[in-house]
Amino acid sequence: MVDLATITAGFGDAFTPFNLMFVLFGVLLGQFVGAVPGIGPIMAMAIAIPFTFGLDPLPAIAFLVGVNKGGLVGGAVPAILMNTPGTPDAAATALDGHPLAKRGKPLKATKMALFSSVTGDLFSDIVLITVSAPLAIMALKMGPIEVVALMIFAFSILAGLIGNSLIKGMIAAALGLLVASVGQDPEHYTPRLIFGYWDLFDGLPLPSVAIGMLAISEILRRMSLAHGNVKSGIITDGSNRPEDRRVSWAEYWACRYTMLRGATIGTILGALPGIGSTAAAFMSYAMTKAGSKDPSSFGKGNLQGIAASESANSAVVGANLIPLLTLGIPGSVGAALIISAFMIHGMQPGPLLFEQQGRLVYGLFGAMLMANFVNLWVGQLGLRFWTKVVSAPESIIFSAALLLCIVGVSMATSGLFGVAIMLIFAIVGYLMSTFGYSLVIFIIAFFLGPRFEKSIAQSLALTNGDLTQMFKSPVAVALLVLSVVSFVYFMRKNAEAEAIDSKT
Repeated sequence: MVDLATITAGFGDAFTPFNLMFVLFGVLLGQFVGAVPGIGPIMAMAIAIPFTFGLDPLPAIAFLVGVNKGGLVGGAVPAILMNTPGTPDAAATALDGHPLAKRGKPLKATKMALFSSVTGDLFSDIVLITVSAPLAIMALKMGPIEVVALMIFAFSILAGLIGNSLIKGMIAAALGLLVASVGQDPEHYTPRLIFGYWDLFDGLPLPSVAIGMLAISEILRRMSLAHGNVKSGIITDGSNRPEDRRVSWAEYWACRYTMLRGATIGTILGALPGIGSTAAAFMSYAMTKAGSKDPSSFGKGNLQGIAASESANSAVVGANLIPLLTLGIPGSVGAALIISAFMIHGMQPGPLLFEQQGRLVYGLFGAMLMANFVNLWVGQLGLRFWTKVVSAPESIIFSAALLLCIVGVSMATSGLFGVAIMLIFAIVGYLMSTFGYSLVIFIIAFFLGPRFEKSIAQSLALTNGDLTQMFKSPVAVALLVLSVVSFVYFMRKNAEAEAIDSKT
């Protein structure tokens, strides 16, 4: 058990001007690379790790944490302003953020994303500091059978996003699962659907698919509507009303339950290795939409939708460190990079870390809290700059965004093959959106597919092919019951919304 003197000494080490400088630099870099579509904070962390070798452990790791936290805030900016997610987990933010920006309220939308992100991040950090060990033990007990049930529950949440056409929603989900099966078989590691292209052996790269379908396809759609007319990337109403440029306390407080739900979802999923912030964002958004008294307002600029997705995906950052610090198991790619930084500085994350390096661990906790407030301050200044940038003509905005997407994806996938995949899925995304098929459902199914298939293979191996043994696990049974309840509930909500739309 860590004593109080160690805790206070750790926090005292964190709150110094020297550490503040590295946290500030990390947040600035994170917000910048998050705002550039296709690059993201993970790549910045990977590049920065070798340069932290000459630093003391605390400022080095605090810098990487700042990059990770700043990247999530930055990723929401192009998602809201141009419907071009800077990171895959910002795709859910674009569903309501971009329509609100098109209504002449880009600052309100980006500020709501910033406040929700910091709120969710702070919530998960507090949970990490207070109950990290019990949550990590609970997460460790989630075996393949329980993870299969959790994945089924996640897929049942898709029903909340299907919209008015059940058939089209199910087709989009099936296509996402089909595309996710490209690459090696998780059980026997034999290639599937690669058609001789060994670059596909590890599957289709997520940045290429997500950026292509969500960003490039939107650029193509907007360019097709231009008809030779040059206009600003974001059309504002020009009123300059104060209420359209800020988020009032009443508006923020009205979203408190939404942010609490999103932060809770993000914290729980973040404590489970491999689930990720993208799944948390879409799950929170779907549950918020289904529980709303006016679900038809979602997708049209509802602040609740922005708050739901941003609070959830940011909460994952702190929660990812729960299994890392207590069990030595990274919960995400970002957490795995932080493990590399620990090992570079001669530390091994795991159960003995609190006993052997307790002062450093609590110094890291202090740096994480400091990074949240730096994120809020830097974001307040940076948002005004980004909203001015997208007031430039569409011809400049879209050409720049297209160039950044190509450069970012080529760097993320280590070559032009990823760019080719991105362009192919840009056309697929354009056609799907033209014919009314949900890109969001496709992306969620594609993202969850490999994890779902791997968990099924592991469960079949453990149970000798008898999946009925799932019903012997109380956790799995509870998740399956929740899956049925949520599917029925969401489908009933969608049917009611469809009936209302048909009457109007």
